[in-house]
Amino acid sequence: MCDTCGCNVTPGNRHLVESGGALEKTAAGSESVAVLKGLLDANDHQAAHNREHFDRRGILAVNLMSSPGAGKTALLEATAQALGNDLKMAVIEGDLETENDAERIRAQGIAAVQIATGSACHLDAHMVHGALHDLELDGIDVVFIENVGNLVCPASFDLGQHLNVTLLSVPEGDDKPAKYPVMFRAADLLLLTKIDLAPILTDFDVERATRAFRQLANPAPVMHIAARSGDGMQEWLGWLAGELAAQRDRLRAGASLRPAVQPDGAHLHGAQS
Repeated sequence: MCDTCGCNVTPGNRHLVESGGALEKTAAGSESVAVLKGLLDANDHQAAHNREHFDRRGILAVNLMSSPGAGKTALLEATAQALGNDLKMAVIEGDLETENDAERIRAQGIAAVQIATGSACHLDAHMVHGALHDLELDGIDVVFIENVGNLVCPASFDLGQHLNVTLLSVPEGDDKPAKYPVMFRAADLLLLTKIDLAPILTDFDVERATRAFRQLANPAPVMHIAARSGDGMQEWLGWLAGELAAQRDRLRAGASLRPAVQPDGAHLHGAQS
């Protein structure tokens, strides 16, 4: 998979494998286009650095993952509108091309930085680090990282976030947790989105989707939400406020939180020789 999509080497870590980069050659001295283990180790090191940035400022960093069109940007728009002055948020947007999503967030009065990943089907910690230099983090409570629309690769990379939120929309079908287990195992919260369409798209069974999620041995909460109509928004905002309070409690105790990066996904990225 990753041999064809090019996600082993991204704009954020390309400097490590190009001429003069720290991973240009293998330990045996041969040239290396993509030394996967080295890239993953370098990514994790950068992710820890990113998390320190967030922790020093008392910020909760939340990674949103889903298929394209599941409603990540709509959720952020509705969240910005609902929060008002209660919590201050900023957004890092990831897409292969365009500034479309960042422009939607900025229209809500929220600071947003767009990352164009080119051929890479996920964000990595190096890309996020670059975006952090373009964000004013002082006074921010929550940074949302809207990952590239993809139900596979984003689950394999620590970006420096504290929590993963996975979205599954009603039009996608209720079998996605079973078909894409790596992604759904990584979820600290599952949002069933566009739930207002369930009475129309009757082949989506909420209980079946939840059961498939639980069969992955993931005890994370499941919420039903429709960003456009506002259904479920209060539960989502309550979860967010609770997680921010928990993050600040951790920081007072000298601790932090690392997301559930999935080793199965990292193994998939190891297919390249």
